[in-house]
Amino acid sequence: MFVEMLLELITSNPNVMAGKPVVRGTRLTVEYILNLRAHGASEQDIILEYQGLTLIDIQGCYLFASKSIEKTTLLPLEAA
Repeated sequence: MFVEMLLELITSNPNVMAGKPVVRGTRLTVEYILNLRAHGASEQDIILEYQGLTLIDIQGCYLFASKSIEKTTLLPLEAA
């Protein structure tokens, strides 16, 4: 039940951010949130920067990303 609630926080609409998955009610894409985290922003930093965003929203991004690649075979990225 909690998993479904988290996934419902992420929506996709072709008229919002070119259809990329976003946190419901925002224009913040899952990709953007994950990128912030990957570049060292803490969850608290992100929440302070984007009023209205919650830790649960960020957890929804993690879960959505996890589910998105669950059945994907990934190859290692090569250094440029």
